[in-house]
Amino acid sequence: MSDNWIVANLENAFSTWNDKMTEIWSIITTSPQEFKGGAIWNIVTTINGGLQAIGYALLILFFAMSVFKSTASFRDFQRPEYALKHFIRFLAAKVAITYALDIMTVIYKICGGVVEKIAGSLGGISGAAVTLPKAIETAVEEAGFWASIPLWLVTILGSLFITVLSFIMIMSVYGRFFKLYMYTALAPVPLSSFAGEGTSQMGKSFIKSYVGVCLEGAVIVLACIIFSAFASTSTPNIDTSITTVTMIWKYIGEVIFNMLILVGLIKGADRIVKEMLGT
Repeated sequence: MSDNWIVANLENAFSTWNDKMTEIWSIITTSPQEFKGGAIWNIVTTINGGLQAIGYALLILFFAMSVFKSTASFRDFQRPEYALKHFIRFLAAKVAITYALDIMTVIYKICGGVVEKIAGSLGGISGAAVTLPKAIETAVEEAGFWASIPLWLVTILGSLFITVLSFIMIMSVYGRFFKLYMYTALAPVPLSSFAGEGTSQMGKSFIKSYVGVCLEGAVIVLACIIFSAFASTSTPNIDTSITTVTMIWKYIGEVIFNMLILVGLIKGADRIVKEMLGT
């Protein structure tokens, strides 16, 4: 760490960004059961079990609504194929509610396999680390007192912006995990809709939305890897012929632009997946 306050300020901001990038990679490859030591998953499991009673009540309601809505006369009950169709639908919804937690876990594992496959085949994010070029560090340290005054303003604004982007990025990734927990905890309620022919679309939409949240991890991983490749191959140009203030302002602007692209991709991961799945 440099003794110069301006250099140290920029290095701290870059360090925060690099730490959040590493944290994202760690979080995105962690399962909901292992996240935060499994404490949150235990709560989700308890809520899921508690909502099964509501799921069973809705199961009977949706089943009754479907039967009476599709029955033209009481003679329909005497047809074996009619009774069998409704019985299978009722049984499938009952199984879905009973094993809702297992169903959600299996779906996540399948989608998580896609994420792990992408992460494993394309490598890591070693090139995503942002560092302060030696040319800028030297120019700042050689600047006089009066020349360094505008540098303070530039570096304070740049560091603040980078730090804010870092936390926006990590909050988006944490938000995905909380959505996974919410879907899993509430699963028995929407899955009960499979008992009715007219209400089953609710359950299908729920499953599709949950798959989308799971696949957001793949989009985030791809975004991080693309940013890593971009950051390692397109280092901002350092023009030492211009003033130090202009040089730093130009460098920070290019770095922040690259960071904005990554943050935008991560925050828009849900929209990208929805477009892919047609939801």
